[in-house]
Amino acid sequence: MIFTELPLRGAFAADLQELPDERGFFARSYCAQDFARKGWPELRQCSVSYNARRGTLRGMHYQEAPHEEHKLVRCTAGAIYDVIVDIRPSSPTYRRWYGTELTMANRRSLFIPPGFAHGFVSLTDGAEVYYMISAAHAPEFSRGLRWSDPAFGIEWPVAPTVISARDAAYPLLDALGGA
Repeated sequence: MIFTELPLRGAFAADLQELPDERGFFARSYCAQDFARKGWPELRQCSVSYNARRGTLRGMHYQEAPHEEHKLVRCTAGAIYDVIVDIRPSSPTYRRWYGTELTMANRRSLFIPPGFAHGFVSLTDGAEVYYMISAAHAPEFSRGLRWSDPAFGIEWPVAPTVISARDAAYPLLDALGGA
């Protein structure tokens, strides 16, 4: 894998290092040794999110201490616009966001460390997202922030048309005292 540090401290894009031949190519999409060399934990849980309609929004989610998660997120069908927001008050990139297209075609992954809220909007019908996560889900520590929070000013490339009641009701960052 080829890791590229993003403008938000601690977050990385992960691209496949393809080994091509006449059949196509072979590539690793995860290696525990590569993660260990970077000081990252082993990823222990895999999840899939299927999004039937273009404009489906999920987010902005995070896990509160002591159940924070590292995530490696990849779009395995269709396309999404994936967004992370740094919600670590002590970080130099606090309140900044980063967005990128993850598609079946570009095969890019996004590595998201603890302290980031994460969400996406589907750019195609039938978008499927594959998550590798460092810890078992602890629902009582699940949190979120409003996808349209003016504290972040996220520029979504398509207007969300499908949003769960839970995601629509998340609080604004400033209502939580800054996160």
